[in-house]
Amino acid sequence: MLEDLIKKCGGCAVVDGGFATQLEIHGAAINDPLWSAVSLIKDPQLIKRVHMEYLEAGADIIVTSSYQATIPGFLSRGLSMEESEALLQKSVKLAIEARDKFWDKVSKISGHSYNRALVAASVGSYGAYLADGSEYSGNYGENVSLDKLKDFHRRRLQVLVEAGPDLLAFETIPNKLEAQACVELLEEENVQIPAWICFSSVDGEKAPSGESFEECLEPLNKSNHIYAVGINCAPPQFIESLISEFSKLTKKAIVVYPNSGEVWDGKEKKWLPSQCFGDDEFEMFATKWRDLGAKLIGGCCRTTPSTIKAICRDLKRR
Repeated sequence: MLEDLIKKCGGCAVVDGGFATQLEIHGAAINDPLWSAVSLIKDPQLIKRVHMEYLEAGADIIVTSSYQATIPGFLSRGLSMEESEALLQKSVKLAIEARDKFWDKVSKISGHSYNRALVAASVGSYGAYLADGSEYSGNYGENVSLDKLKDFHRRRLQVLVEAGPDLLAFETIPNKLEAQACVELLEEENVQIPAWICFSSVDGEKAPSGESFEECLEPLNKSNHIYAVGINCAPPQFIESLISEFSKLTKKAIVVYPNSGEVWDGKEKKWLPSQCFGDDEFEMFATKWRDLGAKLIGGCCRTTPSTIKAICRDLKRR
């Protein structure tokens, strides 16, 4: 299904953009350990609205609002196990409902240039749940083993898959250990939908843990469950060289969805000003990234539907 979509798009499909960014633009207060997932509790209709905005902008793949939605995170909020699992399912259902409603509308219009979008269930890293910025340091401490990471992800993965997404998106993975845990889980649970795994990078050369991407990609390259590998939530200035590096290290499809270039201070919970890409730069660089070999391109934090519209325009689809 994912391969078919990429072919239909002429070799490169567009992923949506920053979710929390767009929720905040609409006035949602998400400065919270659950981050964008807090809207699953407080304002699910707003989540659906943001999905619709990205579909209208031309996204071929929309990513669910479950990045920071974890069972331990919900339980610590006083929710029951049942309620926590229902919220995870809701993150997928809201995206599917938005996709179906949008497609129902545009498929009746002759000459439209949209594709029927796929829904990717977001699985944020263990560091995202800790909400201490460790998804950008890769330092989970000595007590975090492969088995602990698998146990952390297992039930969430099962619930998300049962909710019926088209694929899984593991995001901001900061080290080889967690990448390996994700791969082993997919095999142990015999997951039948494709997945991508995206690493973060703070220096544009290595994973946040300091491990080389050659090391990190090793378990992924051996897995039939992984369709694509890549980078998300890294500054866009790094993307060109990282695509070049990844294309030497893997035969998997390459997925990139950088942030705008602003730097997130995980301890202070705020964005720091820095060299930043606007929509014009994204529009200009999307073709370069595609020509270097990226098969899936989108945006992460601080990018918006207008960024995605610009990327679509640049990839000659609008």
